[in-house]
Amino acid sequence: MTQFPVTESTLSAKHLALFIVGRYGFENATCKLLRTGMNHLYLVTTGAGQYVFRVYTVNWRTRLDIAEELRLLDHVKTNGVSVSYPIADVNGSYVQELEAPEGLRYGVLFSFAPGKKDPRFSAEVSRLIGITMARLHNITEGFQLQRVTYNEEILLDRSFEMTSDFFGTGSTEMKFVKDVTELLRSEYRNADVTRLPDGAVHLDIWFDNMHLNGNDITLFDFDFCGNGRLVHDVAYFIYQLCFTNPVEADYIAKRDAFLEGYTSVRQLTAEEIRMIPYAALGVIVFFLGIQCNRFDTWSNIFLNEDHLKRFIMTMKKWMTVNGLDPDQLLVS
Repeated sequence: MTQFPVTESTLSAKHLALFIVGRYGFENATCKLLRTGMNHLYLVTTGAGQYVFRVYTVNWRTRLDIAEELRLLDHVKTNGVSVSYPIADVNGSYVQELEAPEGLRYGVLFSFAPGKKDPRFSAEVSRLIGITMARLHNITEGFQLQRVTYNEEILLDRSFEMTSDFFGTGSTEMKFVKDVTELLRSEYRNADVTRLPDGAVHLDIWFDNMHLNGNDITLFDFDFCGNGRLVHDVAYFIYQLCFTNPVEADYIAKRDAFLEGYTSVRQLTAEEIRMIPYAALGVIVFFLGIQCNRFDTWSNIFLNEDHLKRFIMTMKKWMTVNGLDPDQLLVS
């Protein structure tokens, strides 16, 4: 019988529980798979409380990438912003090595964020999220990571290459993606970078990566953290507000409340405000490229031509909301 190599496996929750008991010194533990995808997440329940064990997919992050993510989390937690933080094992190690059928995978145990996700949070909660993000940025401005820097090449060039490798370049939809990428490239190059503060960014802050517990907000999933302009976090959050709140009045109320909260702690420069529509699209183009690149281990359950069309519909709506005409892209 031929034994085939494996692209991706799902580790046994039962055996992970035994592994975690041994490594972390718990008297007992149960382990339940929460989800597979970009990474695999397991809910760990012990007598001491609940935790989340993240198993990184093979070759997704290097050990240094993960160590830098954890260093950022420690820096943020130490300075008073609530995050899901890593838990050390009995030997003081934070990163576990797991020999899976497809190769070496890494695992990290995180604290469980109190509360729950709420995609329909109120305008008042949106204001509190703005305050939280501004506090985060006050901590991460100028903080450099030995990880990816989200510049024009990463956000636009490489992402468009990955998207065009998957979908080709001949369709109307891909022509639009190309035109948007060229527009963004022009805006990025002409931006006044002296008025765009940089540092460590999360890059994926939206309702799905935070828990709400009354007025307390805990951020998690810093898997995409890196170096970049802080406005990308602001812009991406507002973009997600636009599409999780289909009623325009709700979106505007939550957007304005978010910005009110943010600017009560940290001022946005005029250039950051001007760049919000473009910075959001830059992150969206980047994530489209990631979806195409990770088809084998994540996006195959949804990535197809119809998904691309829906994706472009949201981009066009965003442009229209922000006074940009998607049908009149002028690419130099």
